Amino acid sequence: MRGRIRGRCAWGVALLLSAGAVAGEAQGRARGWPAGSPPPGATEYRVGRFVVAAYPSESRLASTLLADAMVRADFPGLPVLRDTVWIAIAPDRRTFRAWVGPSAPEWGAAIAFPDRHLIVLQGRDAGADAGEPRQTLRHEVAHLALAEAVGADIPRWFDEGYASFAAGEWGRGEVLATSVGLIWRGVPTLAGLDSAFRGGADGAKRAYALAHHAVADLASLGGARGLAPLFLDWRSTGDLDAALRVRHGLTLEGFEARWRGRVRRQYGALALATDLSLLLAFAAVLFGPVWWRRRRRAEATLARLRALEAAQDARDRASALAALLGEGGGRQDGRGQGDGGGR
Repeated sequence: MRGRIRGRCAWGVALLLSAGAVAGEAQGRARGWPAGSPPPGATEYRVGRFVVAAYPSESRLASTLLADAMVRADFPGLPVLRDTVWIAIAPDRRTFRAWVGPSAPEWGAAIAFPDRHLIVLQGRDAGADAGEPRQTLRHEVAHLALAEAVGADIPRWFDEGYASFAAGEWGRGEVLATSVGLIWRGVPTLAGLDSAFRGGADGAKRAYALAHHAVADLASLGGARGLAPLFLDWRSTGDLDAALRVRHGLTLEGFEARWRGRVRRQYGALALATDLSLLLAFAAVLFGPVWWRRRRRAEATLARLRALEAAQDARDRASALAALLGEGGGRQDGRGQGDGGGR
């Protein structure tokens, strides 16, 4: 998530981090932290350009994140990071909310502040929806790398889409394959994606998936070099639309139309199938009880009819047996009388 938060959010992070200047332990004292020093009581871990502030409960996570960040320090199409990346790991959700401020969405698991090269993320107590920590950190570092290379004027859809693309969040496509919104509302515009990120968690998931798809589409235009040529022109022109014109002879509006068409073709049928499945499931829930009651009544009626039929068959058999026995007795009596008379 891009740290576009200013004002009280950034002030809140600065306040919490700078408090360590008064009460922090010696090992957590300031050595260039954006706000003066890491949180009070936190230990500072430093490897290369990555510096992590973490409490003892998060020490193993901090080591794991640092090791992975060093191994995967490069990002698609971008030069190597020059500035230091500061990472603060919150030991619990309450601390995370206090650090990032009230303006951050409730579903966020990490926040990047590119203007200060600072990342705040949840620690080991983060819920399952927070994602894999190494992938989450790479997503946030990608925001910093992009801002450092291109500048501050980056469309939100590209910023989030590139971070997802760089972090290898390929599972985003599953959201589109099951998104009924693609059927009911169609594929949003790129500007519409920027608004969707500020909505609820479900809408944001779709926006992330679509933004990822859009950036992957742009990367495919560059062939084997991917996004690198586009970034070169973006840095020289200072504008994404101008860079697209120079590099690919394509306007941003033209790319948007091309991309929306591809999304409809690629995911529309899947979304429709999901939509029909949901409609069938809804129909089953709505009409299932009525069908079940009718079936039970039909079964009960059939059972009564079978019982009546069985009873009638039993009566018929009894009558037939009685008739047979009566006829047989009469013949025997006649033979006996005839025999007696003969004697």
